[in-house]
Amino acid sequence: MARERIGPSFATAFSDRLPASLTGPDAAPPVLWSRRGAGSEDCRMSEAKVFSPTPDPRRVRAPDGTIHPVPDGWALLPPGDTGLTRRVKAAGPTMAVAEKRGRKVFSRGVWAPAENIEKARAGLEAERATESYAKRREADARRRARAQADYVREFEAEVLAFLRFAPAFRELGERLAQAVTAHATPVGSGTVARTKRIEVDRRAEAAVIAWMRHQTTAYDHMAIARIKGMRREVRRELAEISRVLLDLHRRDAPHAVASCPLCKAIAGLKAVG
Repeated sequence: MARERIGPSFATAFSDRLPASLTGPDAAPPVLWSRRGAGSEDCRMSEAKVFSPTPDPRRVRAPDGTIHPVPDGWALLPPGDTGLTRRVKAAGPTMAVAEKRGRKVFSRGVWAPAENIEKARAGLEAERATESYAKRREADARRRARAQADYVREFEAEVLAFLRFAPAFRELGERLAQAVTAHATPVGSGTVARTKRIEVDRRAEAAVIAWMRHQTTAYDHMAIARIKGMRREVRRELAEISRVLLDLHRRDAPHAVASCPLCKAIAGLKAVG
C-alpha cells in the first residue's frame, strides 16, 4: 500500500496521540496513509491541524510546509453548513482546509471519508424535515432577532455616550449614531461592532472612527504605498483628525458648518433619506 512520508514537526505535534510504537526511540519515520483502510490512529493526526490548499486539489499543505495527499475515498465538504460540518467531524477523521488572504482566513471546507459525509447529510436532512425541527428553528430565529434588536439599541446608546456632542449639535449626534449603528451592527457585516474581543464601548468608538474615515476623509481614494505598516499609519493619522473633528462638536461654540466634513456628511445622509 502506498504511503506518504510526513515532516518530523507534523509528527511531533501529535506525539501525545500516537501509540508508543510510533514515538519511541526505535520508531520508524511517521507516515500518513494515503489509501483507504489506513490505521485510524494515523488519520486522526490531521484532525487538530488546519491545512492550506495547493494547486493539486487532492493534496494539501500542512502548517510546517509539508505536502500531504488526501486519502482515497475522501471527499471535500464545502463550508456553509455548520450543522453538517459538526456531524462530519464527530463521525471520524477530518482535514480542515483554510486559505489566508491578507489578514483574513477563509474556510475552504473539510476533507473527510465520503461515506461519513453522506451518512451525516442523510441523517441531518431527515431531522430537518421534522415538524419539531421547524418549530425549533422558528424559536431560534425569534430569539436571535430579539438579541439583535437589543444589541442595536445598546450599541447606539454606546455611540451616543462616546460622541457626547454639545446641545447645539445634539440632533447631529443622534443622526451620526443612527448612521454608524445601521452600518456596523448587521449580522455578518464583518465590522468591528460584531467582534467579541473588545468591550462594546470600545467597539462603538472604533465604529465611529471607521465610519468617519470613509465618510469625512479621502481615505477611499488614497494611493497608499504597499509598505508594511503604511496603511495602519495612515489610518492612525486619520483617526486623530477625526477625533479633533468630534471634539469640535463637543463644544457649543459655533463653527463653519458649510466647510465641516462631518456636518456635510450628515447633511448628505439626510438629503438621501
